[in-house]
Amino acid sequence: MHGLIRAFLALALATLTPLATAQSYPTKPVRLIVPFAPGGGSDFIARLVAQKLGERLGQPVVVENRPGAGGTLGAELAVKSPPDGYTLLLCPASYTVNANLYKLAFDPVNDITPIVQLATGPYVVTVHPSVPANTLADLVALAKKDPDKLSFASPGNGSHGHVSTEYLLHTAGIKAVHIPYKGTGPALNDTIAGNVQFMLGSVATTLQHVKSGRLRGLAVTTPKRIGAAPELPTVAEAGYPSYEVTNWHGILGPKGLPKEIVERVNRGVNEVLKTEEVRKLLATDGLEPAGGTPEEFAVVLKSEVARWKRVVDQARVKID
Repeated sequence: MHGLIRAFLALALATLTPLATAQSYPTKPVRLIVPFAPGGGSDFIARLVAQKLGERLGQPVVVENRPGAGGTLGAELAVKSPPDGYTLLLCPASYTVNANLYKLAFDPVNDITPIVQLATGPYVVTVHPSVPANTLADLVALAKKDPDKLSFASPGNGSHGHVSTEYLLHTAGIKAVHIPYKGTGPALNDTIAGNVQFMLGSVATTLQHVKSGRLRGLAVTTPKRIGAAPELPTVAEAGYPSYEVTNWHGILGPKGLPKEIVERVNRGVNEVLKTEEVRKLLATDGLEPAGGTPEEFAVVLKSEVARWKRVVDQARVKID
């Protein structure tokens, strides 16, 4: 009898310990892994949200950049961390592309815990001012006339920017040479320097250079124009109605993350996204707050993995 009582108490304690841990969460700084180098759009939104989220959690949320292999190295580190809420992943849209390009050491849908989607926005199709193209139609005509002359930059092989550009090339029936870089910063710098002719960049990183004249903006990739640059047409308006790409970010954790921790982080992020300050900062960079429930973010992840599989297959995208 005493043995049964001890077994029962041990089981009860094991059941209650995670709950108690979740209820007191967090008791130390939370690490937010960004799977890219500093200076890009992912880094921007991570640092913006991390600071405000830390204020609500009562502990710092520390951004840690872990670039490599198109974002898969940082993602694997986060996904394989203990499910205690102290290591989370800033999940970029490329996460759902990587599932169709890399042989991952984890299941991108079933080995994770979705927490919340952060924001959505377009890419801006930009060219160096030396390129004789004022519209997307001009760029397409130029590529058809001299198919080996144009090159485009991306943050890396298999990155969302890479595959989104390949998708655009496929849609327009043109070709260009892909020049991959280790992150958005180096890719953007070489495009500004004129070493490559064009790139798809996030609004946060490229629009300031379009406004200053260091780059020329041709179009945005979302279905609607953006308030930060209403003069830029959409790719659909520019003649390719079937093309649409949204650049988004979210937060997820390892599989098995306690429900109470998921709810705590989700609630904190939704509060952050509703503040006027954050909404204005996002709008300045052409981004819209997303928010919502973990279940809604799970649907996004699953549908985007399936969607990019179709794109990768149709455009025959491969990583070098």
